[in-house]
Amino acid sequence: MRPDFEPEDRAPAREILTVSDLNRAVASLLERSVPPLWVAGEISNFTRAASGHWYFTLKDAAAQVRAVMFRGRAQAVGFVPREGDMVEVRALASLYQPRGDFQLGVELMRRAGAGDLFQRFLQLKEKLRAEGLLDEQRKRVLPGLPRRIGVVTSLQAAALRDVLSTLARRAPHIPVVVYPSPVQGVDAPAALIAALGRAVRRAECDVLLLVRGGGSIEDLWAFNDEALARAVASSPIPVVCGVGHETDFTIADFVADLRAATPTAAAQAASPDRRELAERALGLARRLDQGLGRANQTREQRLDTAARLLRSPSSYCRQRAQALASITGRLRLAARASLLSPGQRLARAAGRLRRPDVVGAARELDALRDRLDRAESVAQQRRAARLDALAHKLELVSPLAVLERGYAIVRTAEGMVVRAAADVADGERLGVQLADGAIDVTVLERARRKAD
Repeated sequence: MRPDFEPEDRAPAREILTVSDLNRAVASLLERSVPPLWVAGEISNFTRAASGHWYFTLKDAAAQVRAVMFRGRAQAVGFVPREGDMVEVRALASLYQPRGDFQLGVELMRRAGAGDLFQRFLQLKEKLRAEGLLDEQRKRVLPGLPRRIGVVTSLQAAALRDVLSTLARRAPHIPVVVYPSPVQGVDAPAALIAALGRAVRRAECDVLLLVRGGGSIEDLWAFNDEALARAVASSPIPVVCGVGHETDFTIADFVADLRAATPTAAAQAASPDRRELAERALGLARRLDQGLGRANQTREQRLDTAARLLRSPSSYCRQRAQALASITGRLRLAARASLLSPGQRLARAAGRLRRPDVVGAARELDALRDRLDRAESVAQQRRAARLDALAHKLELVSPLAVLERGYAIVRTAEGMVVRAAADVADGERLGVQLADGAIDVTVLERARRKAD
């Protein structure tokens, strides 16, 4: 490495540098001379600024160096380092010119020793993505009210206690079935697959929780197994994966129907809150009661209106028959009165005769009798004609006469009279009242009356 300025003893006449010039020259020398390199060390003094940049110290047993990772690079890491974490970083050696501090500008970060595992993780993720197993459209919505919840985890895991306590608090009425399996080690993937298989065969749960606590990438590697990922993706029962902490991601997270940040969050996502359910039930009960009340009031009003408007044909016919009987009685009384009046007049006239003329009286009497007979005949003919006319008018307004002319009364199944084709629907059954009997019909097609 050669600096871009000459030593003082070889250039005695060179101008004196300012501190800024010196730091700038050294920074340029470092950036040109030291290529990007991988450095392993322990995280110390980690700080995440409000801007999103990470500032920390990378150290080992004998030395330490300041490091910075800007927000755009930090967002791609996939985890947030904690104090004491062993990491490997790809960085550029540089100088922070305002203070003259040597530092590393970190471009990539991974957990120490996890380089190969991380590459395998990315390769498997891309493979499954290409097959469509990571597509959001493939994933199912969790049941809102599961009848039973299954948990796949270790019996000794703290995650199981967190899940059970959360479910007991939120939904104590939902039974929980635990399918035990190791969650770490070489045999863990096969055991997890077997536990999922038992849950699928027994088909006693509406949703499954695949959970375990946090750890290093090696601790969580069982959940990056390809066979386990395919088992999760093919499960007919929706699966919620809650592995590790919020910053931990596994292949199982990506293929599951829902990824939860923690086991507790998985339990919350799969179970309804009993308090919310109770509030919803009370709200629905109130709405149902109000709706039933309004519906009953509407039906009662419709029934009252129909009762006021409805008149049966039998009552209508009885009313008309009574009117006809009344008219007939009045006609008979009028006929009798007209027949008695001429006789009474004749008797009064005979009483007024002082010297009766028997012959003339006889002739007059015969004439009067003839006139009376003719008048009675004419009166009877007129009354009969009037009676016939009234009877004809009465027959015209009689519903039975209307039916005799070939008309019919059409009613719906509820007994309502049909007045327009728009009042019925295709396929609706109707009753047709005829002059003699009734028939049931089915509407095949409706047609509007053509305009004149």
